[in-house]
Amino acid sequence: MRVEVKPALLRWARDRAGFDVDELAQRFPRFAAWERETARPTLKQLEQFAKSTHTPIGFLFLPEPPVEHVPIPDLRTAGNRRIEHPSPDLLDTLYLCQQRQEWYRDFVRSQAEEPLGFVGSATINSNVEATAASMRRALGFDLEERRQTPTWTDALRRFIEQADALGVLVMVNGVVGNNNYRKLDPDEFRGFALADGLAPLVFINGADTKAAQMFTLAHELAHIWLGETALSDVSPVTVPTNQVEQWCNRIAAELLVPLAVLRTDYQRGEELRGALDRLARRFKVSTLVILRRVHDAGGLTQDQLWHAYQQELARLRAMPRASGGDFYLTQAARVGKRFARALVASTLEGQTLHRDAFRLLGFSKLATFRELGHSLGLV
Repeated sequence: MRVEVKPALLRWARDRAGFDVDELAQRFPRFAAWERETARPTLKQLEQFAKSTHTPIGFLFLPEPPVEHVPIPDLRTAGNRRIEHPSPDLLDTLYLCQQRQEWYRDFVRSQAEEPLGFVGSATINSNVEATAASMRRALGFDLEERRQTPTWTDALRRFIEQADALGVLVMVNGVVGNNNYRKLDPDEFRGFALADGLAPLVFINGADTKAAQMFTLAHELAHIWLGETALSDVSPVTVPTNQVEQWCNRIAAELLVPLAVLRTDYQRGEELRGALDRLARRFKVSTLVILRRVHDAGGLTQDQLWHAYQQELARLRAMPRASGGDFYLTQAARVGKRFARALVASTLEGQTLHRDAFRLLGFSKLATFRELGHSLGLV
């Protein structure tokens, strides 16, 4: 059975998924003919095309291409090429996190828990130093404890644990769900915050460098303190035009490296490479954050900061990344330990259907579910 599909919809699906004609022609040899309307796909071929381009098949029968929008406030910088055309990877990640947040909100209500007082406790007029200090106290983010942490990657892991313990759902993932063939693009977005009094959620793009993830987490937590949901693509050296993003960047920098403390440790005139490595070890943050704070302390001009940041980012990206690892530890990080523990426990107690749990966790095998429960200490 062959079906009629408008060429504009085929082109829209192709562009949306970021494919060119040659790439799709390898999978669908007659794709060019479909676009020219000299041939029609079968229903099965169209289903396969929809799956390959991550397109809901119903969209391909619309009279014209739909205009898709990010379902949350989009505060990404104006230079981001994907603002007008969000990728299906970003959209699917957002929708999945919204579903997880909805489930967790209902779960918390069933436990009769009170709203979290820190969500929405600040405004963009709040003092940056005082707010960052308040966040450190709430998180148990002790500078001296961090100094004793072996590496800044260990400090990042600890930072995530502290936010999780406070009640924030922290999810770190570099792919869509568990699909390792659908890698997220850090240039499209670095993270987002879904503010909620009962179920605040922060998502960190795990495809970004570990160095960048710590700043993203701090930035998105600032959004939670504001009580404002937002999608972000900022870095430590980004100069946003949006006032909320400006405030969140300042909070993130002050939270990680208090300027008053840095000024006592930073030696003006010190060779930059040595200063970056020394201060990164001192504060257990990435050298990218230290560059930002050296600039804030007057040690670098804006041009010097930008040039040094690009060099340092290239160096960090060239470093080999760890691969593999324990699937169940990775899974817990992808969905967040707080969320995973709640969902697995609720399912084992019979309050949530296994079908719904598998959908939210991104797998379909009971054995995998049981092993995840075991790794979380619930089985």
